[in-house]
Amino acid sequence: MIRGTWGGPSTCPSKSKPQPTAAVFVTAIMRTLLLGIAAGVVLAQAQSPLRLAIAGLNHGHVAGFLAGAARRPADLRIVGVYDPDAALLAKYGKTNQFANGILFTDLARMLDAVKPEAVAIFSDTYSHAAIVEAVAPRRIPVMMEKPLAVDRKQAQAIQAAALRYSVPVIVNYETTWYPSHGAIWNLIHEQKAAGEIRRMVAMDGHQGPREINVQPEFLAWLTDPVKNGAGALFDFGCYGANLMTWLMDNQRPLKVTAIEQTDKPAIYARVDDDATILLEYPRAQGVIQASWNWPFSRKDFEVYGADGYAIATGGDGLRVRLPGQKAEETRTPAARNPEERDSISYLIAVARGRLKPGGLSSLDNNVIVTEILDAARESARTGRTVTLR
Repeated sequence: MIRGTWGGPSTCPSKSKPQPTAAVFVTAIMRTLLLGIAAGVVLAQAQSPLRLAIAGLNHGHVAGFLAGAARRPADLRIVGVYDPDAALLAKYGKTNQFANGILFTDLARMLDAVKPEAVAIFSDTYSHAAIVEAVAPRRIPVMMEKPLAVDRKQAQAIQAAALRYSVPVIVNYETTWYPSHGAIWNLIHEQKAAGEIRRMVAMDGHQGPREINVQPEFLAWLTDPVKNGAGALFDFGCYGANLMTWLMDNQRPLKVTAIEQTDKPAIYARVDDDATILLEYPRAQGVIQASWNWPFSRKDFEVYGADGYAIATGGDGLRVRLPGQKAEETRTPAARNPEERDSISYLIAVARGRLKPGGLSSLDNNVIVTEILDAARESARTGRTVTLR
């Protein structure tokens, strides 16, 4: 039996095969053209600067971000800037030579007028949820400065909006891009060189926001327990909670215990300036030391396994001691992948669909971080250990 043109049996083997019609040719040509156009659009988008809007200007990190963006015009273009404070908006507009037409005091108007490919949030932490809930229905990827939210309810609202509209949400920490932390991950998880994690210690902070002369608008909300969530406990406690949650594969701690105090009440009357958080896991402990009272700025992280340890001092310092070594060894961490070396590169990769937010930047991680900080605040307030459920 002879097979027909479409794979079925033919009972008329002597007949010639049906010839393609003009319509078939036209359809094939149109399909090829459409595929070519789509490929051209993707290529053009990949080669053009990312159209980015800024939402909020009262987070001091925005100044450094805008300076970095200005050095990368081929990668990034600021197409809109929003802040409800007209004076602050004018200040940044003048400093960065932004055209008046891209400055907005109304968030929705900015989003609809400039149609950005992504939004970077530099507001107080309390405002994160409202901004995400405005951006998400427009299907625009979002990146915000750490931490995610001031409490569990807000964190869950952000997560719900992201899931409902299938919008990527990135939480940016300076420490995410540290080569030393990538090296610790490889040592612990990939090489399994130090054994199962037993203890983690994070030491983060500086001399204090006023002492290091942060911008007035930044200081105003950092010292506001509603807009910041707390003082140093939230400002710097989030770093250790983020790293520990990451190394523990997003496992929630069983219990959280915290103490906080204010050593400089004349400056920080409404919030803590020093906090210690203890995390209890089934087979490990975490110690987070967050302070505005360090004698100098530091972001150090220590991980102790059953068989060895790794200590990161800043982004490039790394000391390890592993089985068989009589003394610890200083190592130079390998550079991160190009798309994971800084927040701008990562945001572009996520917004263009080349990466999905994961690890330290992910919502899954940072919802747990917020739960830890929320529980730590409650523990410090009541003097009791809080069990996470």
